[in-house]
Amino acid sequence: MPYSLDTARILAEPLVSSFFQTCEGDWRSKRRYYTLKNDDVQEVVSYINIRFLPTGSAELQELHRLHELPERTQLVCGAQVTWESNYMQAGKKSVNGSTLFGVRGSTLYRDRGFATDKPVTADFTFREPRTMVLKTAYAGSSFEEEIKLIGDSTRTRQTIISRAGEEIMIGQYLEQRC
Repeated sequence: MPYSLDTARILAEPLVSSFFQTCEGDWRSKRRYYTLKNDDVQEVVSYINIRFLPTGSAELQELHRLHELPERTQLVCGAQVTWESNYMQAGKKSVNGSTLFGVRGSTLYRDRGFATDKPVTADFTFREPRTMVLKTAYAGSSFEEEIKLIGDSTRTRQTIISRAGEEIMIGQYLEQRC
């Protein structure tokens, strides 16, 4: 049963801290992106490293600066995610990257978005302690993502990308610890 909105806000910081710590480590991600208008399917295999960031870490201080947060506002925890993605279609090159996540209340601060290099924020909730739901919107697009921990070594993710109120792409991921 999902938490009430008030309960979710009260529990947000300790829940996300525990969630990020549980996710720390190396993962192999197999995913598919489905473009809904033309039935295009892209398959990608990524190697992901997730590192938990405690309060006061240099990375969170940089994220704080990027978002121009008030000086007395502190990000309580976060994660640094680095990846190498390999597209299965011929002619596609590997893509490497990284992103920072930081948390305050029920807001997730990022140094970049899925489709932008600019800092973005997302609202998050938990359906239960092992299922995080993110909602992000910028530049006319919205992103709804659910990340679910299954046991100790498996995660699933699903992302629905919409533009102008119409769903345009679905990403589905199966991630396993390396």
